[in-house]
Amino acid sequence: MQSVKTYKQHLLLLVMGLAFGLFVFEPAFAASKGSKEINWFEMSMALLGGLAIFLYGMELMTDSLKVLAGDRMKMILEKLTGNRIAGVITGAGVTAVVQSSSVTTVIVVGFVTAGLMNLSQAIGVIFGANIGTTITAQIVAFKITKYALLMVACGFGMMMMGRNEKIKHWGMMLLGLGMVFFGMGVMSDAMKPLRSYQPFLDLMTTMENPLVGILIAAAFTGLIQSSSATTGIVIVMATEGLVTLPAGIALAFGANIGTCVTAILAAIGKPRRAVQAAMAHLLFNVFGVIIWFFFIPSLADFVVWLSPAADPSLTGQARLAEEAPRQIANAHTVFNVANTILFLPFAGAIAKLVEKLVPVKELTFEEKAIAKFQPRYLDDGMLDTPPLALSMVRRETRRMGEVVEEMLADVPATVFTGDLDKVAEMRDKDEQVDALYGAINSYLTKVSRRDLMEGTANEAMMLTTTTTEIENIGDIIEIHMTHLAQMCSVNQITFNEENLKSLEFYHGRVQKAFSSAMVAIEHDRRAAAQMVLDMEKEIIEGMDELVRKNQRKFLHEETSAQEMAAFTLQTDIMENLKRIYEHSKRIGKLVLKQEGGTALATIS
Repeated sequence: MQSVKTYKQHLLLLVMGLAFGLFVFEPAFAASKGSKEINWFEMSMALLGGLAIFLYGMELMTDSLKVLAGDRMKMILEKLTGNRIAGVITGAGVTAVVQSSSVTTVIVVGFVTAGLMNLSQAIGVIFGANIGTTITAQIVAFKITKYALLMVACGFGMMMMGRNEKIKHWGMMLLGLGMVFFGMGVMSDAMKPLRSYQPFLDLMTTMENPLVGILIAAAFTGLIQSSSATTGIVIVMATEGLVTLPAGIALAFGANIGTCVTAILAAIGKPRRAVQAAMAHLLFNVFGVIIWFFFIPSLADFVVWLSPAADPSLTGQARLAEEAPRQIANAHTVFNVANTILFLPFAGAIAKLVEKLVPVKELTFEEKAIAKFQPRYLDDGMLDTPPLALSMVRRETRRMGEVVEEMLADVPATVFTGDLDKVAEMRDKDEQVDALYGAINSYLTKVSRRDLMEGTANEAMMLTTTTTEIENIGDIIEIHMTHLAQMCSVNQITFNEENLKSLEFYHGRVQKAFSSAMVAIEHDRRAAAQMVLDMEKEIIEGMDELVRKNQRKFLHEETSAQEMAAFTLQTDIMENLKRIYEHSKRIGKLVLKQEGGTALATIS
């Protein structure tokens, strides 16, 4: 379920943290005279172990929520309009659900790359993602670590004894949440000796310099690629009175900048429009921090007023430990909400600035020729959210189908008349179909390796079969129909007006059936799928009756060799049209058999 990349990042983090704790802090602190002795090895192990549990809990929680909310995320994101406020609400909602702004921004980069979302829309969603990610800080600010193991036990029980996948994933989410709080508790307990350890307290005073705090948090967040984890750790330190409110705010600012690394990495190797989305994310977060940098004291005063006060009997470090966690969480939320309100009216201007900084170059003729053989919508960044990945597969499948539709549309002008001018073009298009077929099935294999709900797994299998049906139709046209066109040309066969009209009629009906099948597969429209099946009697029985009619005619009337050749060719053409219809009908049946499908709205 976890990506190899994420595992490597966490392993690197643990190794670096261990080395830093054992070889930097211990000698420095041990050199301080008169200090209370602390077992640095045990503390380092507890801190690193707690951090590992915390991060793994975040991963479990995010992964389970992505599976549970995948279909809903797909519906919400694909119904986006140009309304910026709707984009903000969408970004905030999706991020709050999956507990990861990184997931949302990677999806946005993928949508922009595919041309399903323009830069202005993307900016609105990114603004909202920054707001949604503050929910994690609000959750971890609750002092419920004593219930962490209960959540772990309940979650584990649901995973082991759940009768369906949904319950198991809810259990995984609860298990992850419990691990988050348990990891926080372990780290908090490990830090307790530091509350009275002056050298560490002196070190933490450097965090009072906002620039230092911002840089440290940005680097740490860039390493673990989770601003939620960084702010969670800051809140853990605050619960022990080790971080003041201004220092906590600076660290939260740095986390906002560091989280941009994920979008930047997602844009590497992608078209320049994807780079534009990542750049917009970076500029928004950096500009926001720059503006607020000089108002950290004012923001601190505001959240002190906004947040609940501790028991008046508490003083000093105890009071700081009681109040600072919620204050830091509130400051994080206020900062991102205020930035969104401030920058949203200028989203268009930001988009224009980014387009100037990262201009999109027009493709050359050679690049366009290559691009048609490459997938447009398939993005590996979507693989962590399988329902969204499959929605991209549906779009790519539709694109593949459009090429076959073009081939099918050329049949009358080529096969019915023996005009071979378009044969080479048909073969070129079939090569394009074969290339897309290979890319789609390779992508579906990657999707199938993920942890999928039963409905999602069935959808992946259905799409695999569908692409095979479409590819078969392309082969029928490229191999058999072009062969018939050559026969028509070589033998100089012509059809009388009646037979030509019959061929054109049934070709039109088959073309309609295939187009309806493509609409059904892209939008999961059962009405379109049913329409394909309902056309069977008209198409199959109609062509069979036409063949029998011509056979009776030839039995009772004298016919020339030319007429017999035309009849044979007409029969062969109709047989191939029937085969194309049968493949279209199978696609319709696949859509009707698919359970729990949701319509995909076209993004305007």
